[in-house]
Amino acid sequence: MVIGYCRVSSAKQKDDLKRQEEAVRAYLIAQGSPFEIITDIGSGINYSKPGLCSLIERITRGDVKKVTVLYKDRLVRFGFEMMEYLAGLYNCEIEIIDNTPKTEQQELVEDLVQIITVFSCKLHGKCANKVRKIVKELVGDDTDN
Repeated sequence: MVIGYCRVSSAKQKDDLKRQEEAVRAYLIAQGSPFEIITDIGSGINYSKPGLCSLIERITRGDVKKVTVLYKDRLVRFGFEMMEYLAGLYNCEIEIIDNTPKTEQQELVEDLVQIITVFSCKLHGKCANKVRKIVKELVGDDTDN
């Protein structure tokens, strides 16, 4: 079985999730093999999302020959190489549709924003607002350079 995996970070991004799912579906239809799409809503550093857990279980049972994602970070934000290694142990390939290279600075800013966002969601009140402002400044500084 081929699995298309799609993920967004929050429920506010459901439209993005639909677009991602449509792109992966169109790609897999063109490939001609039977497939299934698994979707998740949650952080790329949350490894207990239902869809991701189901995907890992199916890979380790040997039920999945290929996992297709639109972007590398849609599967997991950190530890992609570990997921790729694990999949390989069970003769499963991970395929990335869009491999557009990013600069080190782009990747670093995206990673930092992801980490700050996850931890800020755990905070309440004024602290969370301060963290949101920091994230906005970080993203703003990246676009200026």
